[in-house]
Amino acid sequence: MKIFITAKYYLLFFLSLPSVFAQQQGNIATEDGNIYYEIYGEGKPLLIINGGPGFSSKGFASLAQELSKTNQVILYDQRATGNSTLKEVNSKTITLQNMVEDIEVLRCHLQFDSWVILGHSFGGMLAYAYAAKYPETISAMIQSSSGGCDLSLLANTNFTRHLSEKVRDSFSYYNQKVSNGDLSYNTRYKRAYFMSHAYLYDTSKIETVAKRLLEVNSEINSLVWQNMRAINFDVSDEMKNFQKPVLIIHGKNDLVSMSIPTKAHEILPHAELVFLDQCKHYGWIDRKEAYYSAIHTFLNKLD
Repeated sequence: MKIFITAKYYLLFFLSLPSVFAQQQGNIATEDGNIYYEIYGEGKPLLIINGGPGFSSKGFASLAQELSKTNQVILYDQRATGNSTLKEVNSKTITLQNMVEDIEVLRCHLQFDSWVILGHSFGGMLAYAYAAKYPETISAMIQSSSGGCDLSLLANTNFTRHLSEKVRDSFSYYNQKVSNGDLSYNTRYKRAYFMSHAYLYDTSKIETVAKRLLEVNSEINSLVWQNMRAINFDVSDEMKNFQKPVLIIHGKNDLVSMSIPTKAHEILPHAELVFLDQCKHYGWIDRKEAYYSAIHTFLNKLD
């Protein structure tokens, strides 16, 4: 699966806003590479797991900065993305289980007994996988526009349905040009530009999103989805027994069907579900005040 070609499986990116700076950066040496991380603020630890797969975490720096007002926030680059490296990139090294273990390596390195984990988009799926393997390390979980705890998303998500006819036609035109071998920056940017309309209700940020979409590592993306299909990813049963508080926050206009957070809400014993009006895939952009209010209210209740 190539992320820009197969619309059915194309999902879950992030938005880069004006740069903010972490208070601390670090690298963890592993047997097959390194894990890069950044830390913002002070307080109870909160890990942000970014969407993708195939992107670095830098587009989530503004989210980390906001949440660092109340918590110590950790960002990290998933394996073979951003500043995290691997000696070999293949189907054996790029697996969901290895990505789960990277998170646990990070927790142990930072010597946290437990932490809140926030997974956005694909990052929500990775958060569910981590929660299934290491539930005792999690004090609470936030699922933001999550892809869900199984692969229902792949059958229910087609971003072109969320484009107007005019935008869809423009996307199809540039997508076909790329498929025919035109890999010029202008053509790829135009395709990403029209694709970006599926992700934001507030179209004023479209150009920024389009530029970020061009940074995806399509090899990593393909390998991750290949592995998740091979293992038939589904941690629904484990989540039925997950006893920690969970906030599920989702845009009513998100390309990820509302049936996915609804199902998670029904499965998880202690989950709160918040739907945001006039909001697509990026709650902190489309409904900034409501999005952050829901998260801060949830975090405050944990104290």
